[in-house]
Amino acid sequence: MTLRHAAPVFALITFALPASLAAKGLTTKITISTTDQAVPIEVNGPTLGMFHIWRGPGVIVNHVPQTEGFIIDWSKGLVEHRPSGLQRYRVSFYTGCPAGLCEEKEVGPKLSYVVLYEYDAAAKKGYVYLPGKGDAEYQINTRSILRGLEGGWFVATSEWQEYVTPIILKIQRAIRKP
Repeated sequence: MTLRHAAPVFALITFALPASLAAKGLTTKITISTTDQAVPIEVNGPTLGMFHIWRGPGVIVNHVPQTEGFIIDWSKGLVEHRPSGLQRYRVSFYTGCPAGLCEEKEVGPKLSYVVLYEYDAAAKKGYVYLPGKGDAEYQINTRSILRGLEGGWFVATSEWQEYVTPIILKIQRAIRKP
């Protein structure tokens, strides 16, 4: 799927979400930064809903464990080997609810999930790390969802790679500028 088709698909996905998942909040903002970057790049817009944190392992809808969704290609399993020396990015997902949709009083963006992301430009392949018990982000993530796969690297979905690659290029250009 290309990004130009994302908005209509996002609208369809949003309306198809079970009320229990929608009530937990939709992805309203994503920030992306490198370890040496003081200020993250903030991403907003309707296409963010394609990357709903309450999808994939750890989620049960109508008594059915979910095996797809978020930004990870879960079908490929854990990554045994990935290239070393790739630039690492911290990707933070914020959720919120449109007024009247959630039971919570707070509707603004709330930090709900954090992953690490590396992109191998030569292979055109991205990798996502779900922070494990020893990582600072683990507490943030498990307050939202426990997937049972924390502490491992996974292959990113092609949708996520298509979405995030222009943002990463923008970050890299900013880092190179004096």
